[in-house]
Amino acid sequence: MKILKDTYAIILAGGIGTRFWPVSRESRPKQFVDILGTGSTLIQDAYNRFLNLVPQENIFIITNQNYLDLVKEQLPLVTDNQILGEPLGKNTAACAAYAANKISELSNEGVLIVAPSDHLIQDTNAFNNQIFKAYNYAKNNDALVTLGIKPHRPDTGYGYIQFEPDETSEGINKVKTFTEKPPLELAEKFLESGDFLWNSGMFIWSIPTILKALNNFLPELNLSFSEVKGAYNTVLEKKHIDRIYSSIPSISIDNGILEKAENVYVLPSEFSWSDLGTWKSVHESLQGVDSNTVLNVNLLAIDATNNLIVSEKEKLVVIKDLDGYFVVDTDDALLICKKDQEQEVKKLVGDIRKQYNGKYN
Repeated sequence: MKILKDTYAIILAGGIGTRFWPVSRESRPKQFVDILGTGSTLIQDAYNRFLNLVPQENIFIITNQNYLDLVKEQLPLVTDNQILGEPLGKNTAACAAYAANKISELSNEGVLIVAPSDHLIQDTNAFNNQIFKAYNYAKNNDALVTLGIKPHRPDTGYGYIQFEPDETSEGINKVKTFTEKPPLELAEKFLESGDFLWNSGMFIWSIPTILKALNNFLPELNLSFSEVKGAYNTVLEKKHIDRIYSSIPSISIDNGILEKAENVYVLPSEFSWSDLGTWKSVHESLQGVDSNTVLNVNLLAIDATNNLIVSEKEKLVVIKDLDGYFVVDTDDALLICKKDQEQEVKKLVGDIRKQYNGKYN
């Protein structure tokens, strides 16, 4: 696979990852954690994936300003100018506008690959091939391209993309609709229909195409970023970004642009992928032992099956008569939760914040 010299990777790394509490905390979110025990963190894995696709100097990280030191610590080759520090989280449309306007001063016709930092992608060769195919289409067409993952179960934790049956180009289909996380009954219908994909949250578009889309559908947002051209990639950038983020709305790229634009396309993909959004996704990604799945644990299980047991420090854990639970242990907190209530963890973190004044966040 050749390096795409006119292409820039934008790694989104600003989330807090509350569904991975108590391992993921506001001070060290999941993208900066070796959540699968592989020896590298999720953001390091994402960065290394893109080293195979674009020049090192073309990899940019967008994150909260509170995490600048974590990025530098974990990605020592990245320069200060390659880290886009957001003073506030304002969702993915702001990320897209910030990155597109900043990089437009480095390249007028380049292609941007926008991808989250916290995804698990095990088949990198298949991933690279899909990115290269999407790059070719985005480079040569006025197209906003996203990668869609062919679903293998009716998952309620993912958004869905419905696509037109006829290919526009080899492997590329026009998008019909986007659907937010559906209830189980609807997700089952999506799976049966065969024309729905999981929304991976990965996008590929040329700089002129995304800037035009921002101007068409989010003109005030994009004006905030475009009117300070000349300050990007200089010492003045942070001052302007701090001012801009204090007033812009919070909106996703899906709601703000992709659900409205006519030139949205999807590349159906089948490489091994997980967005690692909850402990359930970790359970599915790790190998089980004696009907249970463990990480940093010596386990004695007595009449116990289908559990995920995680510890930050290797220790002996004994469980008895437990079926279908997450048990996650850290130095100062312990989570015991039924697997079918995994989506409740985010709410629990909010309750903990209120009761303990942020001590365990």
